[in-house]
Amino acid sequence: MATVVFFHAHPDDEALATAGTMIKMSAAGHRVLLVLATRGEEGEPVPGVLSDGEELGERRSQEVQAAADLLGVARVAFLDYRDSGMIGSSSSENPACFWQADESEAVGRLDALLADEAVDLLVAYDPHGGYGHPDHIQVHRVGTRWAAEHGVRLRWVTMNRDIVRSVVAEAMGEVSEVGQEPDADLAKRSERLTDDLFGLPDAEITHGIVVTEVLERKRAAIAAHASQVAPDSFFLAPLDARYEAAFGTEWFVDPGRPRIAGEPHRTDLLLN
Repeated sequence: MATVVFFHAHPDDEALATAGTMIKMSAAGHRVLLVLATRGEEGEPVPGVLSDGEELGERRSQEVQAAADLLGVARVAFLDYRDSGMIGSSSSENPACFWQADESEAVGRLDALLADEAVDLLVAYDPHGGYGHPDHIQVHRVGTRWAAEHGVRLRWVTMNRDIVRSVVAEAMGEVSEVGQEPDADLAKRSERLTDDLFGLPDAEITHGIVVTEVLERKRAAIAAHASQVAPDSFFLAPLDARYEAAFGTEWFVDPGRPRIAGEPHRTDLLLN
């Protein structure tokens, strides 16, 4: 059995991007670890969800533990940098934020967290962090460097740009036909899709892990992040064919062995 580290930037990233894979690997007997660079202090809370005086970072730390329990995660750990927010914001200039962290120091923190673990595989983000968020880009840099220094197999989690564009375009078209406004998640995702920093094209993706059989648990893990995901969010839509198309496969890249043209996606994250 393997020890697999999923390295994410903020609480909820694990549920949205890799929940199904984590569930399946844990169920197969692998030791699944979740490392988070920050506690997500700069997130945008769902209106009314926080109690008076409740700190968002603390709330999100509790939410990610609840999600991790649903995913079969053996251990949750934090590098404990501050959330950077988006590029250009004042939070991204904070010396304590992850974006401003010295890369060698951050690799050292990750090394200290994993010192007692015999890691077989580390999962980080693709080179532009999935959609250009500075903390995601920093996870890519730190995770990729750590894996190289330790001779550990590496996978980059990404989004299949071609499939997501198709699903979101269809959803936006249906909303437009009935004269409604898209929900905030759908509108934001549609806007991001115009940027080539969103995900990767299918041809560059090496692994497609089908998680349709655990979609209900994945959806429950997403719902555990109630401070970030409203009940009417696109991420908590009914478990229908569109939801399956959007979230039923999780996508990864093996940077050491690109996919050959015409080759099917590999279906076991541990195999090269």
